[in-house]
Amino acid sequence: MRIGKRFGAVLEALEKGQPVDLSAMPLAPEDLKPRQPSQAPTAPSVIPPAVERVQPVMAPDIPATPVAPTESQTVLDALQQRLNKYREAGIQARSGGDERKARMHERIAKQYQDAIRAHRAGRKVNFAELPVPPGFPPIPGLEPTMGVEEDSVAATLAAAEKLASAEDTGPADEDEDEGEPPAQAPVAKKPARPAVPSSQPLPEPKASSSKESPSPSVREQLALLEARKLQYQRAALQAKRSQDLEQAKAHLRVAKCLEAQIIQARAGRPVDLSKVPSPLTDEEGDFILIHHEDLRLSQKVEEVYAQLQKMLLEQQEKCLLFSKQFMHQGNVAETTRFEKLAQDRRKQLEILQLAQAQGLDPPSHHFELKTFQTVRIFSELNSTEMHLIIVRGMNLPAPPGVTPDDLDAFVRFEFHYPNSDQAQKSKTAVVKNTNSPEFDQLFKLNINRNHRGFKRVIQSKGIKFEIFHKGSFFRSDKLVGTAHLKLERLENECEIREIVEVLDGRKPTGGKLEVKVRLREPLSGQDVQMVTENWLVLEPRGL
Repeated sequence: MRIGKRFGAVLEALEKGQPVDLSAMPLAPEDLKPRQPSQAPTAPSVIPPAVERVQPVMAPDIPATPVAPTESQTVLDALQQRLNKYREAGIQARSGGDERKARMHERIAKQYQDAIRAHRAGRKVNFAELPVPPGFPPIPGLEPTMGVEEDSVAATLAAAEKLASAEDTGPADEDEDEGEPPAQAPVAKKPARPAVPSSQPLPEPKASSSKESPSPSVREQLALLEARKLQYQRAALQAKRSQDLEQAKAHLRVAKCLEAQIIQARAGRPVDLSKVPSPLTDEEGDFILIHHEDLRLSQKVEEVYAQLQKMLLEQQEKCLLFSKQFMHQGNVAETTRFEKLAQDRRKQLEILQLAQAQGLDPPSHHFELKTFQTVRIFSELNSTEMHLIIVRGMNLPAPPGVTPDDLDAFVRFEFHYPNSDQAQKSKTAVVKNTNSPEFDQLFKLNINRNHRGFKRVIQSKGIKFEIFHKGSFFRSDKLVGTAHLKLERLENECEIREIVEVLDGRKPTGGKLEVKVRLREPLSGQDVQMVTENWLVLEPRGL
């Protein structure tokens, strides 16, 4: 068994590309058996030199010991055991002349010293950030997933590779069948329960199937979660093939988190869909809707390809944005629908890029009108904040003695929440020498959506604006007009964009002020919008 454990260290060194002296490896057990009756004492004498030759291969990289560490009874004992191990590894590396390894092990030992100190003081310790020496059991009372994860990367990647290869050989298209392969995912999870008696796994599938059949929402959630898990497993496999092991491990960590959510959904417990990881092709940022109804493609091949690819990318980003919005609403059906549309756009884009790489003419194409019912939401906002954007002024009035081109304007606002005495106030920067200043300034206001005072301000008071001309050192600021923005529409909309009149008392001045107000989502109901888009369709090439 000791020799077998040494072989594990040699295999790890080989996987990392380190040189290994295979000439001193012990013989196979089959070769040793005929010699044991006649040369019993010689077999032990042959083995130790080979073991000593293998030991230097793993010493610089892995602080491993010949004897597996015993399992600790308490968290403090486990931390101290790991601290001692890394200290010993640092001493060995320094004695071997490897200062870099010694400093690395000393830094890890310092992490464990801080963790021990925090644990004794009763503070929370993030054990997932602490490196685990190879072969050490998990810390008592913690799930062993993070500690065992590094050792199980190869096995998980191999399983993902088998799954991907099985799907690649099938006649059906990979993107269209993404809803079916996740049904095979539970099969891979059964071997992860070796401690359960053989009599128990039989009723478990029956119980899960009985729970799934009466609840279509649970089935939709499971299909979404399993498809997302499969997507991250494929990405991990692709990263492994590209020799990017760190990225592969990161994708596998996300897949394991999704596996825990799948188990939670199968058990009938609610799953917060807003915490489900986004698709890998999702990109953060606002999406700009562009219509192509009057677009005329250039006759040049390169420009035609560039314009078609731009359209497909825009439509893919639009579908991903809608999918993300419905995910925050917990609408699994619409989330899955827009994800499939995004996958279709991506597939069309790959076909287009392949045709361009092969030097073919652009494929025939046409546009179809598609109407989407979307729910608007600003997911980047918190539920406890409201954004006010003062965009610009237009033809603002100037005070007596000041020409419009000499107006130095700024805007001050008041939002009477939580009350009039504690109103939230602020002002924009000064824009000089123009009566049509561009402010484009964002202010974050604190709110409580369920507070009666906030709803009263929304329904009756709104936001008050005052436009000033900046005075000089000896002259005070001069008020040139006021404006008022009503906020009742926030009950059913998450954004108000208005151009409000600038008044002098009650008399219009001819000036205007453009402002925007945003909430994460409407105060009651949903901000449902109908979007019509010219959908690009590539026609298949004739054989």
